[in-house]
Amino acid sequence: MGPRRLDQDESDYSRALTSSGKQQTLLNVVRLRYADTPGFLDTTQLISGYQLQRNLSVGVGTDSPVRPIGGAAIQFQESPTFTFQPVTGDSYAQSFLRPLPPGSLLPLAMGGLPIDVLFRLSVQSVNLISNAGAIGGSVGRGSPEFFELIHDLRLLQLTGLLGIQLEHSPEISGKTPPVDRVFLTVASTNDPVLSETVYETRRFFGMSRTDERVEVVYGGGKAARGQVRLLTRTMLGVMAQIAYQIEVPAEDIRSGRTLAGTALIGRETKPIIIIHVGKERPDNVFVWTTYNNKYYWIADDDFDSKLAFTMLQILLELSKTSKNPGAIVTIPVNG
Repeated sequence: MGPRRLDQDESDYSRALTSSGKQQTLLNVVRLRYADTPGFLDTTQLISGYQLQRNLSVGVGTDSPVRPIGGAAIQFQESPTFTFQPVTGDSYAQSFLRPLPPGSLLPLAMGGLPIDVLFRLSVQSVNLISNAGAIGGSVGRGSPEFFELIHDLRLLQLTGLLGIQLEHSPEISGKTPPVDRVFLTVASTNDPVLSETVYETRRFFGMSRTDERVEVVYGGGKAARGQVRLLTRTMLGVMAQIAYQIEVPAEDIRSGRTLAGTALIGRETKPIIIIHVGKERPDNVFVWTTYNNKYYWIADDDFDSKLAFTMLQILLELSKTSKNPGAIVTIPVNG
């Protein structure tokens, strides 16, 4: 029975783990919208046991004429066991309170993830211009230049003119520690429209017309010549920004359970992820959860929100620093 269960169990548990992870993330985002404490559980072990029992009995009846009597029974039993581990202490601090390192963040764009969505989620500022923040008001709207920059970066990414280079400097004589350096490259082109985008991007980064790469370093403020300062967010900061953009019911604002958000108008302030709320369980959803007797969900036909939420899940996995090997699936079978 074991080989016959393997394919189905692997697919079923994979889907279940992914679905539960999405629900946990959405629930924590909603909690943050209401100033509630987020909680994180990691599934560390799955044990699914199956037992098949077959019984066959044959006897001889005592009535006349004598004839055989008997019976057969088959019993199938499943006993799954799940082990969860709360994320606390140093693991919590490292995973959710540590800013995302540019050296781990930027290569995601080269893996095909849209760099404009990636920056909206995980970057608070580039040099002296700021992304929208969760503090609200006019300050929280961010700089229009930030959204113009990520629009241009996305265009360069789509046309193959944007690149990321990683360099590892080895330790020297035990005195200089090894250093991982990240470079952003902006290639030249003969296309007149794209050439203007290349020029504006290089100018923003303080590059000359002939420079093709600039080093990306962590931090805020004015960058030194040949560098771009990238102030990245923590995972709690990423989730708080998404939470702040949820359009909650007016009754929750009037009752003081949460605060009103800034009106979201235009490309610059459109929510990264549109999260709906209602009192009836929704249909055709990508992910849903419940909080305070209400349903919160992301629509399955909202591709942009689904993509951004999937990127949020990837960032959550990237931020984990625990040495735990992850979920282990053990399936003993008796039959």
